[in-house]
Amino acid sequence: VEFLYCDLASMKSIRQFVQRFRAKNCPLHVLVNNAGVMLVPERKTEDGFEEHFGLNYLGHFLLTNLLLDMLKQSGTHSHNARIITVSSATHYVGELHLNDLQSRCSYSPHGAYAQSKLALVLFTYRLQHLLTANGSHVTANVVDPGVVNTELYKHVFWVVKVVKWMTAWLCFKTPEEGASTTIYAAVSPEMEGAGGCYIYNEERTKSADIAYDEELQRRLWTESCKMVGISDETSR
Repeated sequence: VEFLYCDLASMKSIRQFVQRFRAKNCPLHVLVNNAGVMLVPERKTEDGFEEHFGLNYLGHFLLTNLLLDMLKQSGTHSHNARIITVSSATHYVGELHLNDLQSRCSYSPHGAYAQSKLALVLFTYRLQHLLTANGSHVTANVVDPGVVNTELYKHVFWVVKVVKWMTAWLCFKTPEEGASTTIYAAVSPEMEGAGGCYIYNEERTKSADIAYDEELQRRLWTESCKMVGISDETSR
């Protein structure tokens, strides 16, 4: 195991990480997009993005795109490279506000978090569409780890923290249990060659209806490219 620093809330840090990783000249078979914050007070990343959207979504969007050529080079017909993005069941109640992705008009921690998780599902489906169209040996899937007992809940109201402390042993998954679906998507032979799936409890299931809106997927992708400063190859 080797550690390379990368701050997903910083576009500069992401680009520096990719440079360091490229310098190692090693293949990239699996990319797991797992960083995240939840219910943080209204604040911005160093690039001026609302933190949920900037860290949870845009950071992974940029990282994935900058590493995409290495993933394509590493995948083969019999062993596809795999991109796994961690979303949440919260995406089912999320709304994507294309005219206000930064939640400037009306900020809600719950709304901003849900929007970032919905954006990750839309991104995954659009990415798989593009990978398939290009004949790439890379698959992209999105997973829901379930309710996991981690530090992700440190910003919730104190009453919720007390309830969580009292019921975690019964209602929450351990971090190891929460990781099982991500690991399944990353290494299971059953997922070889399968992309564009929403996976929960190691089974493919249906995501929110709005996530299958191809026009919304396309518009989010185009806007995301503008926000992180990369070219939208799909518009050519």
